[in-house]
Amino acid sequence: MYGQPIIVLNQNTKRESGKKVQFGNINAGKAIADVIRTCLGPRSMLKMLMDPMGGIVMTNDGNAILREINVQHPAAKSMIEVARTQDEEVGDGTTSVIILGGEVLSVAEPFLEQQMHPTVIISAFRMALEDLLETLKSKVSTPVDITNKDEMMKIVKSCVGTKFMSKWSDLACKIALEATATVALEEGGRKEIDIKRYAKVEKIPGGTIEDSEVLTGIMINKDVVHPKMKRRIENPRILLMDCNLEYKKGESQTNIEISKEEDFSKILRMEEEFIEKMCNDVIALKPDLIITEKGVSDLAQHYLIRAGITAIRRVRKSDNNRIARACGGTVVNRTDELREEDMGTGCGLFEVRKIGDEYFTFLVNCDNPKACTILLRGASKDILNEVERNLQDAMNVARNVMQEPFLVPGGGAAEMALAQALNEKAKSITGVHQWPYRAVARALEVIPRTLIQNCGASTIRTLTALRAKHAQADSRSWGVDGETGNIVDMKDYGVWEPYSVKAQVYKTAIETAILLLRIDDIVSGTKKQMDALNAPSGGGHSAPPPQGGEGGEE
Repeated sequence: MYGQPIIVLNQNTKRESGKKVQFGNINAGKAIADVIRTCLGPRSMLKMLMDPMGGIVMTNDGNAILREINVQHPAAKSMIEVARTQDEEVGDGTTSVIILGGEVLSVAEPFLEQQMHPTVIISAFRMALEDLLETLKSKVSTPVDITNKDEMMKIVKSCVGTKFMSKWSDLACKIALEATATVALEEGGRKEIDIKRYAKVEKIPGGTIEDSEVLTGIMINKDVVHPKMKRRIENPRILLMDCNLEYKKGESQTNIEISKEEDFSKILRMEEEFIEKMCNDVIALKPDLIITEKGVSDLAQHYLIRAGITAIRRVRKSDNNRIARACGGTVVNRTDELREEDMGTGCGLFEVRKIGDEYFTFLVNCDNPKACTILLRGASKDILNEVERNLQDAMNVARNVMQEPFLVPGGGAAEMALAQALNEKAKSITGVHQWPYRAVARALEVIPRTLIQNCGASTIRTLTALRAKHAQADSRSWGVDGETGNIVDMKDYGVWEPYSVKAQVYKTAIETAILLLRIDDIVSGTKKQMDALNAPSGGGHSAPPPQGGEGGEE
């Protein structure tokens, strides 16, 4: 038979297809969701993870937990990827997206058992997702005034309230809002808030968490290069460089032949003159402080001390860019191209302080810093790492609200309102599509249900009461108090979430469930080397490995 493709599978190739794969994928998604389930809400539990190197991580951040987990199942791997996507896109809602994704897969299972085709289920899910996002924007979300400090504090507090830092939530919210507002930059009517690059978190063990603060400038873990240099300068003129203040070494192929003794001293003199020229170029601009990404030789230090200039060397490129943005300077590549406008003059105070055993350089009191450092203090490295993760989430929330100023009620209220709306809409849908459509509404209830479970309240009774509440008019903002499990109005309770986070959670969770439902075949081919003992040794030729379909079945 010509023209027909023949799939030849050898006996090492595993192939699963049809219903078995679909149920396997659903179970893998549910298993990942079960790991994360207890990490939702203010009564969430921490997970202790041990990495192969023997280090430990204690966290309730969904993304951090899933990053450390090793899984073999391909569907479980794609669920873990979902948390990463959510984290990169909006920086919050990683736990919710996994729980919701697992639940959407779970509600699809009965339809597959009833022989409903996955394509029918998928088209109903897509329809539900479109209606859901439309309802979220038009009916559930409310615009917010981002200039109102108290409102912004409430929003960030609802994010920090579920984390380890909830005890210091006022401090955390203040730090997150200050840092985000500092790095916000408006260019051509577009807001750019790059907290990853310009709001650096520096963790110093020791002290208490209350000592943490946002610096109006930059802090780096460096000391001056020479003990005689000044360690405190007010209103310094700062010069930022990424070139060496030392003699350029020849490349590997450079050869110098010296025949006379005077030649050696001549070469040394040339080196010294080169360094002197570079230092004179720098000194001519009269800076008070030089920060370079490369080295500063002993001779250069000597010239700089004579001119009363302080130098700091081998600063990271990312730190140098932050300093440039905070004090208004330009990073220069060559000393002979220095100009007055390259000088950074926006810094109020340069100071080297000793904290614990190490020296730290502070460049603070900047006029208009568009970059900042968040200084975290705490009892141990583990606590500081967790506090940093919580702060990153809080800053992401502040950034999202500043970029898209809409809010939705938290505590499962938005999910219940959407479930109610979808149930109403399902009545107008005819045909077999309405059942998977209703199932999405049921899946949304997993968020309030998990919140109730995590604080130990009666799940069925509370959820039924919440459903009844949402059936009434104008009760869209009623949700679950994550501390006690009671039903409260989120408007009065003050728990809000950014619209962009919620929309991203629904999009990512339902899209992933759709993707996994479309898979009906998993083929994994692992070639094993034929064992040398099994290979027949006759006439010097080894027989080819048997192929499936050619008499090679075991």
